[in-house]
Formats: sequence, structure tokens, C-alpha cells
Amino acid sequence: MLELINVQEFISAFLVMFAVIDVIGAIPVMMSLRQQGKDVNAFKTCSYSLALLIGFFYAGNMILNLFQIDIASFALAGSIVVFILALEMVLNVEIFKSEDTGDKSTLVPLVFPLIAGAGAFTTLISLKSQYATQNILLAVLANIIVIYFVIVLTGKLQDKISKGVLVVIRKFFGIILLAIAAQLFISNIQTLLNN
Repeated sequence: MLELINVQEFISAFLVMFAVIDVIGAIPVMMSLRQQGKDVNAFKTCSYSLALLIGFFYAGNMILNLFQIDIASFALAGSIVVFILALEMVLNVEIFKSEDTGDKSTLVPLVFPLIAGAGAFTTLISLKSQYATQNILLAVLANIIVIYFVIVLTGKLQDKISKGVLVVIRKFFGIILLAIAAQLFISNIQTLLNN
């Protein structure tokens, strides 16, 4: 198996996925969920994300074709979810209502659309045409491992930061997230209009 792995392809795929997933950008969301008293379980978050990413890697095109949805439309919908999430952070309101199950806060919005979202799905499909399957899957697994440690470290660091600083960080990154959502929306609406 090791001889089948191309280190250059693995590193390239890892870096592309790392940039698209942007786990560092998701830190304020994790902090925000914890501030609201919601459970952010590193193992569950990473397990669900890995399952979604691998599932989409193998069945993504088929699922989107089944519902006659193109990637740009899917990414556009994902940008709207990210936009709503950013509004929650900036305005300090709760739009994504969580049920009594602890998994809800982990699934939406952390697993989808932040970690395993439209951007990651689109990237996986494009990587599939450039790199060997084993290199992409290894890159996905390496990203999930990094995400696990980021979630664990964020939980430990949050206890050491004052609430006032956390509010400022949350609002600041909420505005950054709004900008990311707007950029995603504009680029995908242009793609749809051009088609």
C-alpha cells in the first residue's frame, strides 16, 4: 500500500483540502457553540465529517445527478447556510435551533456546512480528476486528524480566555464568516448565470 502512495500528490491534496475546510476559521463557531452550552464532541464531529466526505467522494456525483443539482447550486445553498451562521455570531441570536440530542449542535453547523460542506465536496470532485484515490483519501484522513486536535485544543484554550474577549472574537469572526459566505455566494451565482 505504501508504494502506491505518491507523497507529492498526498501533500498537494492535503493542503488544498486544509485550505478549503479552513478549520482555523471554524474555531469561533466551536467557541460559540460551547458558550451556548452545546456539546462539541471532537470524536463525533470528526467521525461524521469523515463519513460524509468519504461518502461524497464515492457517491457525490451520483447523488447530485439523481436530484438534478449541479455543484454550483449546491455550493450556493451551502453559502446561504454559512451566511445564516455568521448572522447568529454577529447579532447574537439563535437561528439554528437544536433539539434535545447532543448530536444536533455537532452536525449543524459544525460538521455541515463548515467541515464537510459544499466547498469540501466540490474540491473532492475536482481532486478526483487529478490525483489517485488513495492519495486523496489519505489527505482527507490527515485533515480529519488535524481537525480533531484543533477541536480538543480549542476546548482547553476557551477555559483560559475571558468572556469579554470571546464575545469580541465571536463578532469579529462572524464578520469574516459573512465575507466568506458573500464570496461563496457571488462566485457560485456567477457560475450559474454564466451557464
